Amino acid sequence: MNPPSRPAWLKHELYPFQDRWIDIDGNTVHYLDEGRGPALLLLHGNPTWSFLYRHIVAALADSYRCVAIDYPGFGLSTARRGYGFTPREHSRVVEQLVHALDLGDLAMMVQDWGGPIGLGFAERDPDRVRAFVIGNTWAWPLNGKPRFERFSALMGGPVGRTAIRNFNAFVNLVIPVGTARSLRHDEMRAYRGPFPTRASRTPTAIFPRQLMAARAYLADVEANLPRLARKPALIVWGANDFAFRKPERQRFEEAFPDHRTVVLEGARHFIQEDEPGRIASEIRAFVH
Repeated sequence: MNPPSRPAWLKHELYPFQDRWIDIDGNTVHYLDEGRGPALLLLHGNPTWSFLYRHIVAALADSYRCVAIDYPGFGLSTARRGYGFTPREHSRVVEQLVHALDLGDLAMMVQDWGGPIGLGFAERDPDRVRAFVIGNTWAWPLNGKPRFERFSALMGGPVGRTAIRNFNAFVNLVIPVGTARSLRHDEMRAYRGPFPTRASRTPTAIFPRQLMAARAYLADVEANLPRLARKPALIVWGANDFAFRKPERQRFEEAFPDHRTVVLEGARHFIQEDEPGRIASEIRAFVH
């Protein structure tokens, strides 16, 4: 395939990595594959992409093989006609990328939607994954949780979808609220860049509704968590997250008895922006 050119909105100094591409079921999937050593798979959520992991990749590529994917419709990836942008579909794309690259004995970092997407893959293919780095995320249905139901109804309903499609609201509102530091103009430009039109914002508009609509998939992820229970987990948790808080962290601590928890005081939802150096240091101590 002829690789797309890098867009003007993405500065090489901000994202100094080699772009790689692969066709997965008709989707043109962009990913990073930087460094050598133990494999580290890095999975993003909504509305971010592999750019979220740029500092962590830069810090660890001297000792690790850092692979970071953009799901179809996110970052520099494009989706085929008919792709639904659901977590189940994204999880299958991740699985196919891992198989295509023949990644094994890997550690996987998950955060936000990366949790149910990545853990779903790991449950289907547990022998490929030896350890987890778990950021602020979840792995079970959220139905019956009022604050998640309200958020899903607002941002996944007509008002939220209109705001997302017309004003790129998920990027322009959630990323600033979810970071403890103020991102620079060029950083926000890199987060806005993948979504320049109403149509291109569809993937970010679908995820909020999926908080409730993906109940069957999330129930599968929850039911199969015991398959992963013996694997070690490093839990790195932003203490000031607006979404996933102490109860969610404690559920992961129960699900993974062999865990080490690092509470990132002051960090919000996007811990990769707020504490990349601390996270990279903890990964070095955890993954050998």
